[in-house]
Amino acid sequence: MRLLIAALLVAITFSAAAQQGTETVRALTVTVGANHAPPYRIVQGGEPSGLYVEIFKEITDRLGWKTHYREVPFRRVLNLLQKGEVDVMLGARETPEREAYMTFVAPAFPADRRLFLYFDEANRIERYSDLYGKTIGVLEGSTYFRRFDNDEQLRKESGPRYENLMLMMEKERVDVVVVPELIGIYTLGKLGMPVKVSPFFMPGERSWIAVANTSPVLEYSDDIRAALKLIEAEGIYEDLVLKYMDQYAQ
Repeated sequence: MRLLIAALLVAITFSAAAQQGTETVRALTVTVGANHAPPYRIVQGGEPSGLYVEIFKEITDRLGWKTHYREVPFRRVLNLLQKGEVDVMLGARETPEREAYMTFVAPAFPADRRLFLYFDEANRIERYSDLYGKTIGVLEGSTYFRRFDNDEQLRKESGPRYENLMLMMEKERVDVVVVPELIGIYTLGKLGMPVKVSPFFMPGERSWIAVANTSPVLEYSDDIRAALKLIEAEGIYEDLVLKYMDQYAQ
């Protein structure tokens, strides 16, 4: 009987480990393509950090993986993923076009509202229709929400970084900048601009850990999802989100 109980305990232990996805995973060095977009991805001037980076580190620590960050503008991250020159992208939105070369493995990052920023009161956005006739600053290669992304009647001007877009708005090259909430707050705080936030906004969607379809990391999709569930169950995920919300969303 004692032997039977011991055997059952061993079986339960291995079963739990398998559910967590942290049991026997090949040691990998994962190359992450990332644009510098504080406070989500801080990949300039030292050790990479930011909300998305910290969440992914908790996952890779449980899988025994090392990570290497390659900092390039957002559009180039997509190109490198398409060419198979990086393994992972953090914070991708799921679109049919991107599914051709990346797999959306886990919706790991919290939803963030899309804000419309402006200087001049004439460019205040109170409803979607107010966007028509305005020049709207958008990040090169980025997507925001379906209607906006597909609306060919809108006049959009792209820039490589949100900081560039804010400066373009200051010089009146664009009227409005659409930006994820925390990135907007961070950038405005850094630049010290008296920018206003329109009352109209769009709810965000959770964004994904995306893996290149040609990457060996794709084989471990279940393990990534299991490790994410583990850090959520341990309360680590919530702690990280609150840490960044408290720091920037004030």
